[in-house]
Amino acid sequence: PTMSFRVERFSLAKHVRAIQRRPYNSGTGQQLFAHPPIVVTNNFGDAVNNSSAPGGATATTPSPPHIKLMRISFQNMFPAINVATVKLAECRRVVLFQYHPENELVEIRHYAIKATPVGVNKKVRRLVQTKIPNLRRLDDIADYITGTTETGDVAPSASTTASASASGAVSDSEAEDETSHVVLSQKYAGRGNNQQQKSALKLMELGPRLALRLIKVERGLGGGDVMYHALVQKTPEEARALKARKEREAQLKTQRRQTQEQNVERKRKAKEEKLERKRQRKEAREEEAMAELRKGTVVSPLPHDDDDDGNVNDKPKKGERRQR
Repeated sequence: PTMSFRVERFSLAKHVRAIQRRPYNSGTGQQLFAHPPIVVTNNFGDAVNNSSAPGGATATTPSPPHIKLMRISFQNMFPAINVATVKLAECRRVVLFQYHPENELVEIRHYAIKATPVGVNKKVRRLVQTKIPNLRRLDDIADYITGTTETGDVAPSASTTASASASGAVSDSEAEDETSHVVLSQKYAGRGNNQQQKSALKLMELGPRLALRLIKVERGLGGGDVMYHALVQKTPEEARALKARKEREAQLKTQRRQTQEQNVERKRKAKEEKLERKRQRKEAREEEAMAELRKGTVVSPLPHDDDDDGNVNDKPKKGERRQR
């Protein structure tokens, strides 16, 4: 079927990056976009909650057919991922389709998956994941990690993070929710995300953002009867009449196509017959000419001049004029 949406609002990827304090750095993006994303659909289930049941109980009612159709269409927009054979390093992105029944909008979000090792000091993790910082003002790398020198004074380059490191507080790059901590079964992208390593998963939005509203669903490729319309409601009698009209139009279109094909075939045969008659006339003329040659009719050769020695003078000598 054909689904027609209306874009209620949207934001480009550059707009999403502009409002982020730390945008996700994907580099060239070749590895990030080399594999299909994980598709997540929410509120497109087979049943929806209905709080208007008798006695205040919560009942479930089946979702409308166009909701199920949207879920199936969104899932088939991207290649399927085989959970049994997929590599963990290939799961780098997530596409979320969220349906809001109250306003009948579909929100689309695009995220990148970022894994960060947990249980490691923030400064140690920085040494593992990024380049070595400037330690020229320190006497020992231990001063950078602990935030203090051997005498107990605050290290020059660690003055802003000494309190956080000393108290053991969770850094802003490490997720506080322990439900996001997972043990990696395979090596994942990023330094420190080795196999059997405990890491925190975080979603970084890439953009764009889309808010869509389903307007119409048509059978076929934009030419069938209307299966759903958000703005126009028809009675069963009107729907049957519309379906009958569409069927008549389809039959008429089929008849016109058949008539056109018959006309094309008739013209093709007429052209072939004309070429065949022309070929036969040509063969008849050739046979007549061969018959005349067999009867002894010889075409006389062109006249020419001979000299005394029997040689043919094709052209006069220099300074002479040909006598006619």
